[in-house]
Formats: sequence, structure tokens, C-alpha cells
Amino acid sequence: MARKKRRFEQLEAAAAAPTEKAIYVNQFQRQVGERLEDAGQKLEGKGRTILYGVGAAIVLLILIFLFTRWSRGSDAAGQTALGKAIATSTSAISETGVMAGATGKTYKTEKERSEAAIGEFQAVADNFGGDVAEKSKYFIATNRLFVDRGAGIQELEALAGANTPVGKLAKFALAQTRVGDNRLDDGLKMYQDLVALEASLLAKDTLNLEIAKIFEKQGKTSEAADIYFNIAKTASEAKDADGKPIRETQTATDAKEKLKEIDPERAKQIVEPAPETPSGMGGMPINPGQ
Repeated sequence: MARKKRRFEQLEAAAAAPTEKAIYVNQFQRQVGERLEDAGQKLEGKGRTILYGVGAAIVLLILIFLFTRWSRGSDAAGQTALGKAIATSTSAISETGVMAGATGKTYKTEKERSEAAIGEFQAVADNFGGDVAEKSKYFIATNRLFVDRGAGIQELEALAGANTPVGKLAKFALAQTRVGDNRLDDGLKMYQDLVALEASLLAKDTLNLEIAKIFEKQGKTSEAADIYFNIAKTASEAKDADGKPIRETQTATDAKEKLKEIDPERAKQIVEPAPETPSGMGGMPINPGQ
């Protein structure tokens, strides 16, 4: 199967400001929150297949950080219910059934897991309002893609019309389905609309990388190369508050690799940050073209 990987970075900004009021967090909520935060950190800069081709669906973990960053704004019962549903939606899949030593739920197929998750998220949406219900509806739509893709797309379209964090993420997911259906112009317009927003939950580089991939598919190699170059070059020159090179994100790595494929000479202009020495002092920059 052709490689179609999506690299996710930590969301650029919190979807809503945390409330100052202290909120009770029970043991289950704490465990779920820690589990999801850990999963989000592991996904940041790492691979996660979310688009398997025409007729494929969006993987649910795109909202890991959304859940953890919004959780303070929901009541304790809502957080707990949503956490349980998310745990179901991210359960292990095994054709042979329950794996030896497994402590969580196990499903034989994506469809079976999604059907179970939809039921749980629907119960959350029915019993809680506000952010919890809105997030649940997004999860229902993305899970629905595994069960009835057409219906899932319709639900995403309804959500994408709202000027809310979930609405913007629904638009992002919808853009992926458009590209998967080879509706490249439609997908491109959605990504460009998201990039144009002043505040977005998704990193600009993540969106621009997808735009560049569409340009490649459309035969616009020069435009794609410009975007790949800008992402990779900016990342190679980024420094932290102490003036040390910032670790490259997976998005930047992907952009650099794509640039090497379509414009190897231009890729040589990107200077690789030197690795830190044991003394904590970096060496001379490494130029791949030398």
C-alpha cells in the first residue's frame, strides 16, 4: 500500500481558556487524562496513518490534545463519560479477539470498534451539553466514516459550518476526505481557508504541508517545492530562548524529504543544525550539500 502518512504536531493554541474555578477531578479522569496526554505527546512528531485511500476514514486521535486542553472547561461527570468513550475509540484491534494480558477492550475490526464508540459518544452527547456534546458529535462523525462513510461525511459537513474549534477540525477532516475522493480543488480550498484563519488549532505547517502535497498531485511542482522549502528552512533555523536549535518536528522532516525528491539541488540549501556535544555546546552547522 502506498505510503500515506499524516504527522501531527501539538495544537498551536488552546481551544478555550481554562477556567479559574477549581474543578474536581476523580481518579478515573486523572488516569484517562494522563493516558491521552501521553498518547498526544507520542503522536506529536510521529507517524499516524489517517488516510488509507479512496473510501478511507479519519483516525480519531486528531482530538487527543483537544480533549486534554478543553477538559478543564467541562464538568467532572462529562469529562469522565467522554474519557470512557475515547478509551473505547482507541481500543486495540485484533482479528483473534482479546489479546493475552490485555486489560482494556479489544475489537476485531475498525468497524466493530467504531460502532461501539458511536454508541458511547451518542450517550455522552445526549446527557451533556456544551463543549462535551460538541466534541462527542465530532467523534461520532469520524467514527461513522468507518461504518457508513457517506453519512460520516454529511455529519462532518454539518459540523464544519460552525466557527468553533470543533468546526475547524471537522473542516480539516473533511478536506482529507475530499482529497481521498480525488476532489483536489475542493480539498485545497478547505486547507487554504484554514491557513487564512488568524487562530487555528492546527499548526500552519501541518496545513501547508497538505497544500503542497495537493500541488504535487496537480503537477504544480514549483509551488509545492516553495512550500516544502519554507517549512524545512524555517525549522532548521529555529532557536529556543537560550539560542539552541529547536528539535525538528516530523512535519519539517517530511517537508525536507519531499523537497529532496522533487528539487534535490534546492534541498542542499538547508543547513542541518549541529547535534549537541556532551559538553552542551553545539558544533558547526552541517550543510548537506558539502
